[in-house]
Amino acid sequence: MELILILIFVVAALVGYFIINKVPTLLHTPLMSGMNALSGITVLGGLTVLAVALKISHPTLSVIIGIAAIAFAMINVAGGFAVTGRMLKMFKKEEK
Repeated sequence: MELILILIFVVAALVGYFIINKVPTLLHTPLMSGMNALSGITVLGGLTVLAVALKISHPTLSVIIGIAAIAFAMINVAGGFAVTGRMLKMFKKEEK
């Protein structure tokens, strides 16, 4: 069971890396708000891994991986909202 959870984590990490690697640098900021939705899915996946890992008799490695997935995804979500907020401020008209 633990091997399956680790395999899911590794495959998700590789797929995420290859998807982001193909995006041109100029498109990273505009796509950040769309990536927040995908990071939300990663948070749910991490929570699922963590919940299943807690039912296993020796969950140490799976718990660490689940917590890491949740932490990294939440950092990405928070950073995405910050970048999107700064980007939207650029388009507001200044009042005199």
